[in-house]
Parts: sequence; C-alpha cells; structure tokens
Amino acid sequence: MTIEMTKKSRVLQDAGHDIISLSLGEPDFDTPDFIKTAGKEGIDQNYSHYMPVPGYLDLRQAISKKFKRDNNLDYQPNEIIVSTGAKQSIANIVLATVNPGDEVIIPAPYWVSYADLVTFNGGKVISPKAGVEKGFKISAVELEKSLSNKTRLMIFSSPNNPSGAMYSENELKDLVSVLKKHPQVWIISDEIYEYIQYGKNHVSLASLPGMKDRVATVNGLSKGFAMTGWRIGFMGAPEKLARACEKIQSQFTSGASSIGQRAAISAVLAGPQRVEYMVKDFTIRRKILGDILKGAKHLNFMEPDGAFYLFVDASKYLNAKYRNALDLCMAILEGGVASVPGEAFGLDGYIRFSFATSEEKLKEAGARIVKTLVSIKPN
Repeated sequence: MTIEMTKKSRVLQDAGHDIISLSLGEPDFDTPDFIKTAGKEGIDQNYSHYMPVPGYLDLRQAISKKFKRDNNLDYQPNEIIVSTGAKQSIANIVLATVNPGDEVIIPAPYWVSYADLVTFNGGKVISPKAGVEKGFKISAVELEKSLSNKTRLMIFSSPNNPSGAMYSENELKDLVSVLKKHPQVWIISDEIYEYIQYGKNHVSLASLPGMKDRVATVNGLSKGFAMTGWRIGFMGAPEKLARACEKIQSQFTSGASSIGQRAAISAVLAGPQRVEYMVKDFTIRRKILGDILKGAKHLNFMEPDGAFYLFVDASKYLNAKYRNALDLCMAILEGGVASVPGEAFGLDGYIRFSFATSEEKLKEAGARIVKTLVSIKPN
C-alpha cells in the first residue's frame, strides 16, 4: 500500500496537482560521495561478472566486522548472506522456515510485506496488536498468549516501521524469557533502521544470552546510508539457516548487484559516524512535523525513538463518511498530501507520515494535514 499511495500521488502530480508525498519510506538524501566513489572503482576494476550467491567474501568479512562493532555479534562470513535488499533476506528466511499451516507471530504495527510474505508461503499470521497506548510494543504476556505448538517463526523490527518504537534491552529480555520456552520458533530481527535513532541504545536480539542460534539478524544499507537504489541487504544467521537461504536465493536471483556490493564494503566499514548528519536533520524534522500535527487536537501520537515516521492514531476522526484510515488518507490526499493508512501495517485508524523530506515541505504538508482534519467533525 505504501507503493500504491506513492503511485496515486505521482498520477495527481503528473496531472498538475500540487502533492507533497509523505508516503514512501526513503531518505531524501543522496548516497554519500565516498560510497559512490567505491562503486565507480568497482566498475573500473571490472566487477561486472557473476558473483558468489552469498556475496563477495570481502564484503561478508566487512559485514562480520560491522556486526561485532555495532551489535556485539560474532557472525562469521559463512553465516552471512548478501541479498538484493533486506526485503529479499526476509523473504528467503520465510521460504526456508515456514511450511503451509505453520503460524508466524507478527506484532502489529508491522512493515507491510511481513504478513504478505507469510501468506504467500501458506503460513498463518498471528498478530498481537500494540497501539500508541502501549508504546507500539507487545509485552511478554501478550507474546505468550500468541504462541502455540504450531508457531514456527516470529518477525519483528526495532526500530519499528511504521511507529519508530524501539525495544529496550530489558523489554527484549522479557520476550526472550518467553521464547526460550518454545525452542521450535525461529526469530527474524529486522534492524534496517538501526542507525536512525534518537538517543536510545539499539540492542540486537541475537546478542542476548541463548538467542544467537535461533535469530536471523537482518539489516541493509537503504535507510542508514541512503542507498535505496543500490539494493543491498544482508542477514546474519546460524549456518544451517544461512545455507538454506543461499539455496533459495540461488534459484531466484543469484547474487546481489556486483557494483552495489563493492560500494557496500565502504559503507559497512565506515559505520554510523559518517551519516550522523542525516540523523541530525531527521531529529529536526521529527520535531517540526510533530509540533504542527498537534494543531489537529484529536490526533494521538508519540515521538518516535527511531526511523523517520510519525504513526498517528486518527481514530477520533472516523465517522459515517470516513469509515477507516484509508478514507482519511484519501481526504488528506485531496488536501495535497500523500500518506499511508494504518491498515497496511495491521492497525486500522492509524496513519503513517514520513518526515524524510525537506523542512519547507514538512511545514507546508503539516499545515495541509491539519487543515483537512480540523474540517472533519471528531466522533
């Protein structure tokens, strides 16, 4: 639905309408020059032939160093698979672990593709819900209630898309205390927004005692390094799961882009310090949009801990005319701003606004959103 809303806004823009898009989860920054230089060097060095399916060895070695440096995780190169974006890594894991009829726990709100990938593979989605009143995070009790002997996989993200919520170490330990009772369950920890966080410490689930052999840690370069078009994601996992994902990937795409991989080496070795300027700008933008949206007095939202979204509870504006968040989003689109309804993320009544755009556009978009919402009588 994120892509669909972006398409709708582009159609309106092409027809001459003034639309500000806050729908797509993409940094508006360009890829840093030092990464582009590494990609150009890869072209000049003739990295234009078939590459190893799991990724070039020197890239996997660099990712191994990154996991140790940033996440206190010891993944060896044979436990790392480089894919065409983090999305493919997640798809590979689902295909490798889930059989028809298996249950997969996906706490809502969740990124749009998680549930569809499970359904595509014949699995059954079990989705405990955590709205703004719970900080968008499920408790150990809620996790326990969702588990059964049919549960095969759990998928979650921290920082979360769409809410920006981050699980603390203690919160993760509470979940681990439950997961340890169910050793048949694999866990995907999607950490793609790891570098985009605002003062909280990011903790990788696999770094907690007893979890590394059951967790696939997924990450990539699209968000933290503004490399969406380079299509490089990666996973670290126990070798048997990594090898299964390598087999699956070999049948779908083989290895990820050779030039993208050469550029990726410079990114993962550089670390978060080289992109701190993006986080500083996102911090300012987060406040700008949040302050303006307070003018729509019946929205309920929290300041996100990470990522670059505000996920707002707009349920007070639902009525006979606007029956769900999609209807509200269409009204907001008519007012000149593209957004994404919460149904796409497993929570109706919510709307996701991306603040990955300029301060000037955010100010205008915020004013348009408030103007639309204040014209709707709250329930």
